[in-house]
Amino acid sequence: MSIELLSILVLFVSFFMLLLLKVPVAYSIGISTTLCLLLNIDRLPGITTIAQRMTTGIDNFALLAIPFFVLAGEIMKRGGIATRLINFAKSLVVSLPGGLAYVNVLASMLFGAISGSAIAATSAIGSIMTDRMEEEGFPREFSASVNITSSTTGLLIPPSNILIVYALASGGLASVAALFIAGYLPGILLGIALMGYIAFVAIRRDFSKGDPLPFKQIWTFFRKAFFSLLLLVIVVGGIVAGIFTATEASVIAVLYAAVLALIYGDIKVKDFSSILLTSSKTTAVVMFLICTSMAMSWLFSFEGIPELMSNFLLDQFSNKFVIFLVINIVLLLVGTFMDITPAVLIFTPIFLPVVMELGMDPVHFGIVLVLNLCIGLCTPPVGTILFVGSGVANISVSQVVKPLLPFLAIMIFVLLLILYIPEITMILPKLFGL
Repeated sequence: MSIELLSILVLFVSFFMLLLLKVPVAYSIGISTTLCLLLNIDRLPGITTIAQRMTTGIDNFALLAIPFFVLAGEIMKRGGIATRLINFAKSLVVSLPGGLAYVNVLASMLFGAISGSAIAATSAIGSIMTDRMEEEGFPREFSASVNITSSTTGLLIPPSNILIVYALASGGLASVAALFIAGYLPGILLGIALMGYIAFVAIRRDFSKGDPLPFKQIWTFFRKAFFSLLLLVIVVGGIVAGIFTATEASVIAVLYAAVLALIYGDIKVKDFSSILLTSSKTTAVVMFLICTSMAMSWLFSFEGIPELMSNFLLDQFSNKFVIFLVINIVLLLVGTFMDITPAVLIFTPIFLPVVMELGMDPVHFGIVLVLNLCIGLCTPPVGTILFVGSGVANISVSQVVKPLLPFLAIMIFVLLLILYIPEITMILPKLFGL
């Protein structure tokens, strides 16, 4: 057995064994990368290579946007913005059968998009909506399923931290601005699809509906939520128009959210110390994942794994649509046991060259990749959003799994639509010349 093949085996076997032993993902990545490097010590400068690659991996201006967007999301989570968005969404759909379930989806889409965090949307919206939906006759399991799946739309609709991570992993082949604008239609399509299934269930189970609100009251709720919604226009509009970069936009988002929260009176100046601490912890976890993942990605390139994977797929399958399907099946399996950030950093350099050789745009692949891995966030055994959503609803994961399955099927259906109809993703970037 050649040293190259042995290195690849050691890398993957040790990584998956560590994951099975429940070693944190970042440590699993770092340890397996180090073991592989030790086998190639005679071909590399030394063990310090890992530290160097970890350091240079996060030496990127675009990554500065992540801690600021995390901070902005935490401010919004505590600043009463979720309640205002929920009230506005409720005013629009309260008269429909199962209206509160639509409210859950719409509020998750709006809050997830504004905060850029699916976990923030799950906890903020779920903590408010689950009890309200139960009072209206919705089973808590169904409410949790709606909350869990709809919160993933915030990872597609900008500003999204994971799209920034993908832009880094793509090596500059996909710009943050193009990814941000490309995520709108897929994210909205996913939300509409989830609401379509809710409509079917609501009619079948004869869920309750409220009285339609007068336009004056709807307008009142809109005015209260207006400045929260305006953040999306300022951030994304400024990036697309070239007024500022994604990193600069993240700073503007923090300042805007902080001023808005103080004006609303839901946050006091003394509260910012705890907000900064929570945001710092989240950022530290994300950045450490990026550090170790970038070291592993470099090792992939050194061992020629992307080329091996590309040659294997092209030799085994002659139809590009079959190759796209195989890649997505692999990613669906990966997403069930790996968090989205390391998965994007590790598998982008492996699969992006393959799909580009077959004519797929890097921006299109980025949206497909993120949506695919969003499904993994909703599934056991690792699904972060699944555990957060279940915890917020105060029910066990096993209780959620069955009612969650139809929602996951809807997500897979939307994934296939976006995969095989690239215009859904690419029409807006082309329209804006990105």
